[in-house]
Amino acid sequence: MGLRMTDDARQIRELVDSWIAASKAGDLPAIMEMMTDDVLFITPRRPPFGKTEFASDRESMKGVAIDASAEVQEIEVFGPWAYIRNHIQVELTFPDQTSRRMSGYAMSVLRKEADGRWRIARDANLVMPEQAGARSET
Repeated sequence: MGLRMTDDARQIRELVDSWIAASKAGDLPAIMEMMTDDVLFITPRRPPFGKTEFASDRESMKGVAIDASAEVQEIEVFGPWAYIRNHIQVELTFPDQTSRRMSGYAMSVLRKEADGRWRIARDANLVMPEQAGARSET
């Protein structure tokens, strides 16, 4: 982006950075605060799910070390709505097991709420396990 970044785009990038940091730290309350109450997650091989299911999934991963990064590729803001497209890489390390690497693209719809904070309202996440010997592209 050669143009000056808007305050909204900066705040959205900060949201992405905060999500990654909270994921690495295992800070579920911080992650939950970054999504709307009516959030929907769309992932491969499972019906869409909301905030309660997300929290349950994360709780079941206690003890799993998460190392992740996100490369923001596009942000578009339309008043109180925005979308973001990025490429995500994740490495999950389970206790007493080898690590599992995953990567892929995600597109999120964000909503600026009454408190002025951007939150994730919808997330279509295509992060999948990497194939042995395969290289991810950004």
